Amino acid sequence: MQYDLEERTAKFGEAVIDFVKTLKQNPINSPLISQIVKSATSIGANYCEANNASSKKDFKNKIFICKKESSETKHWLRMIARANQDEKDKCKLLWKEVNELTMIFSKIITSLKAK
Repeated sequence: MQYDLEERTAKFGEAVIDFVKTLKQNPINSPLISQIVKSATSIGANYCEANNASSKKDFKNKIFICKKESSETKHWLRMIARANQDEKDKCKLLWKEVNELTMIFSKIITSLKAK
C-alpha cells in the first residue's frame, strides 16, 4: 500500500466539512465552523503546493504552513467540542487525525533542518 499524504490531507479536509455540516448554525458555531473549514482544508492545499514547490526553501515554507494550519485546526476542534458537548467523540476522532498530521509535518521539518 502506498502512503499518500496528499490524499490523507484531502480526506481530512472532507471529513471536517462533513462533520461541520451536522452542527447547528448559531452565533457560537458559525464563526467556529468558518475558522475550522479554512484551517482544515488549508492543510491539504498547502501540501499540494509543497509537492509542486519551486525550491527547497519554498517546500520547507509550505510544509511549515501545513504544520501551522494543522495546529490551528486542533484549537478549533477543542472550541467546537466545548460549544457542542454532544459532539465530543467526533471532535476527538478528528483531533487524533490532525494531531498525527501535525507530528508528520513536524518530522518533515526536523528532517529538512538536519540536512
